[in-house]
Amino acid sequence: MKRNLILLGLLAFIAFSCEKDDLRKGPPAGVPAGEIVDLPAPQAAPAPGGESIAEIVISSATAEEDAEFTLLLDALLYAELAGVFTGGEQYTVFAPTDEAFGNLVTAVASLLDPDVLAEEGPFAAIDDLLGEGTVKSVLLYHVAEGRRAANSVVPPVRPRTITTLLGATFSVDREGMITAVGNTANIVAADISASNGIIHVIDAVILPVDLGL
Repeated sequence: MKRNLILLGLLAFIAFSCEKDDLRKGPPAGVPAGEIVDLPAPQAAPAPGGESIAEIVISSATAEEDAEFTLLLDALLYAELAGVFTGGEQYTVFAPTDEAFGNLVTAVASLLDPDVLAEEGPFAAIDDLLGEGTVKSVLLYHVAEGRRAANSVVPPVRPRTITTLLGATFSVDREGMITAVGNTANIVAADISASNGIIHVIDAVILPVDLGL
């Protein structure tokens, strides 16, 4: 119930923001409404999309079929970070799949307090185990400032270092493998373009500390 109320509030906030943005939209300067203009040749990096990062995550998490990012959305709501991705600031998000989150919870399940897990869910149980704010820190480790398409994340030769909102770094090699502080992951889908950034899908939750998993 709490998740649904938070989600409804977030959707209302997004809808209100979109209405305000629509009022400011119009034809490009110097171009009469309805006139067809020649667009520039496609670039290596995708153009901004029509939906925000938050909208893309919500749409995927609530899809009737093949829902994805369900646990990512739950984690963002739990850590009160979902609202960060509704505005105009540009971010690059390395988004773990539901399977990736499930694998992490399974790996630490034996260490979690069963009562907290049953009553408050896996993210509260992880915070209970590792300290308040752990889930938020892990999520911030998945986000970098700015709009970074695959061509500025995956290097042509030598590994590239990515600095995250947590302040900690990870590296990406030419095959799209991420080497984090505590584990590795792979970029399995790249360049999902949002109005306020880019999402790259990864197959593991990357950790800013080594838990020995």
